[in-house]
Amino acid sequence: MKYEQKNPVPIPPTGKYQEVEATIGTVFDWEYSLRKQNLLTLFEKGKALNWNASDLDWDTDVSIERIMAERSAAGAGDVMNNVMNPPKKMTDKEMIELQLNMNGFMLSQFLHGEQGALLATAKIVQTVPWEEAKFYAANQVMDEARHVEVYHRYLTEKLGLSYEVHPSLQTLLGDIISDSRWDVTFLGMQIMVEGLALAAFGMMRMMMAGEPLIQDITSRIMADESRHVAFGVMTLDKLYTEEMSGNELREREEFVIEATHLLRERLLMTQVFERLGWDVPLWTEWAKEMPFMVGFRQMTFSKIVPNLKRLGLLTPRVRAAYEKMDLLRFEHMKDSVEEPEPTPPTELVQILMQFLAEGPKNGEAVVPGAAAR
Repeated sequence: MKYEQKNPVPIPPTGKYQEVEATIGTVFDWEYSLRKQNLLTLFEKGKALNWNASDLDWDTDVSIERIMAERSAAGAGDVMNNVMNPPKKMTDKEMIELQLNMNGFMLSQFLHGEQGALLATAKIVQTVPWEEAKFYAANQVMDEARHVEVYHRYLTEKLGLSYEVHPSLQTLLGDIISDSRWDVTFLGMQIMVEGLALAAFGMMRMMMAGEPLIQDITSRIMADESRHVAFGVMTLDKLYTEEMSGNELREREEFVIEATHLLRERLLMTQVFERLGWDVPLWTEWAKEMPFMVGFRQMTFSKIVPNLKRLGLLTPRVRAAYEKMDLLRFEHMKDSVEEPEPTPPTELVQILMQFLAEGPKNGEAVVPGAAAR
């Protein structure tokens, strides 16, 4: 593995390294009962579908500026100004800079999240009680190392633009790693962080249409991540509905609600506006209220909500919090065992595709759909 880091990833204010103190109990399973056939099947699937980052076509010419310029020439800039309603009318150059930095920001957070997943699944190998879960967690550790490798290489060698970890994501990853309860590691990483990332990957794949290398990377990683989320759902099945006391369940409810707030905050991309030198409060408020961005933030929970429901964690308390955030729209969608990959809301896809790919046609207006709120 050898590549040129044209633009090393920025270091967060906390420094190059972050040490998180964690007291965990390492569990040996001397029974080796291997009764959970669904986990063994998933383990076999994970082994069979392993891939090597070096097999990707790293010689692919990556020019995001060219792709964005072509979209602007096709009329996407008019859609941006007329439909997205930014605080001020944007020039083509500003629109290209914004999209390039938004992509760099999202891909950077994917990188940092994957490092968190690498550490969390290494912890799961130690702490989960069942051998078959240890088997799959060990397989996932290799997956996560590969994901860190490809995102880091893409950002530093091909894109040349990256961001430090968002403070809210950094906080959540630290909480997940430091918690001594094995199921909270599963809940935080496999259900919340990986579930949100899986949905965001799907949107990234559409946003980066026309760039074959990131398309290949994203498709491969999504296939891995869909198994990872299913692993979490399978392992936690019936734990919260049959084995936990009321006090223990309430602690998990609090964790889910807090993690949701942190993950939504991460998607506001304040760091992008800071780097561009724009009016941060003004543009952040726009990102909070603009219908497409509201729809995007909601869509990233399209797997988390049905998975929580399957696990029995869409309790009255969590439901009340999610109702305020307008996330209950996803509770009847298929969970990760029934349908591994997320399906973005149709209305959101239509807006995104017209904005990023087609531009307005024959003077037609683009009207945001119901998913915008």
